[in-house]
Amino acid sequence: MVYAHAGEKPMSRAAVTAEKSLPAATTPMPEIERTVSEIGAKVAKARAERGWSLATLAQRAGLSTAAVHKIEKSGMTPTIASLMKVAAALGKSVGYFVEEVEATRPVTLIRGDERSRLYTSKQGLELQNISGRYGPFWVAGAEAFVQPGADSGPEPMSHPGEELVLLLDGRMTFTIDGETYALRAGDSIHFRTVRPHSWANPGRERARAVWLSIRGS
Repeated sequence: MVYAHAGEKPMSRAAVTAEKSLPAATTPMPEIERTVSEIGAKVAKARAERGWSLATLAQRAGLSTAAVHKIEKSGMTPTIASLMKVAAALGKSVGYFVEEVEATRPVTLIRGDERSRLYTSKQGLELQNISGRYGPFWVAGAEAFVQPGADSGPEPMSHPGEELVLLLDGRMTFTIDGETYALRAGDSIHFRTVRPHSWANPGRERARAVWLSIRGS
């Protein structure tokens, strides 16, 4: 017999063995690992929304470009101090990057009159959210409204993932790897965002599009 603490009933060796073999059901390690694995994608998304390069974020966060690259590729789990620096540089809370995945809510319904506006640093661009958040999902989507003359800025963007744009109204141009593609209403374009890319509305009317972003692995 194996004896427990005073006042408790003794346990048999078989019972002790069985107890030790029980899974640690109260320790949510897979959930923790999943949350940690999402940090890199969230950092990459927040950086891409601002049109920053890896070097720009690294400089603003006081980290090396290689360190930021490893964080985004989930090749390195950032320390609390590093994550705080990255969060501060991106204007986000640390909680934004470590928020747990809603594994119990695999469906997100967004009513047309309840859409939230997404942050973007691009002038003349309005994004209305149409998707669930990154974490449970690999795709983020928005209905985009692009004012005449608006563009993504003087420097091409590059970040992990893909984008798929369906133009509903107006005109837009996308320049990818130095080649320009002109879109009219009804046209769509799908490209890997690791390629240097930029966009613009060269027309005199506001353009409207469904814009999907697929994060990189």
